[in-house]
Formats: sequence, C-alpha cells, structure tokens
Amino acid sequence: MPSDAYMLLSLANTKLRDYYCSPQDMCEDLGWDEEELASRLAAAGYRYDGARNAYVAK
Repeated sequence: MPSDAYMLLSLANTKLRDYYCSPQDMCEDLGWDEEELASRLAAAGYRYDGARNAYVAK
C-alpha cells in the first residue's frame, strides 16, 4: 500500500474501476487492511461511494 495518500487514492480508484467490485474484494486480493485503507483516505478527505465504486471527496 503506497504511503502517500494521493498515490493510494489513485491506485485504489484505478483498481476498483478496472478489477474489483468493492474495497473489500480489492483489499482481500491485495493483502491490504480495509480499515487502514479507509482511515488513511478519510484523513486525506475521501470516503468510499458505493454507487460509483470509487473513493470521492467528502
């Protein structure tokens, strides 16, 4: 998982768009901690939007 929040945002949204139906599926496959992902992106001002299957600005 990238340490930079914006690199993480870009990577997560690209993976969600191209390969995964949910953050849970993505994290399970990549070996990431889903709570850590959500926490780090929330700290940068982003939340998951299920309708878009992407992290978006709060």
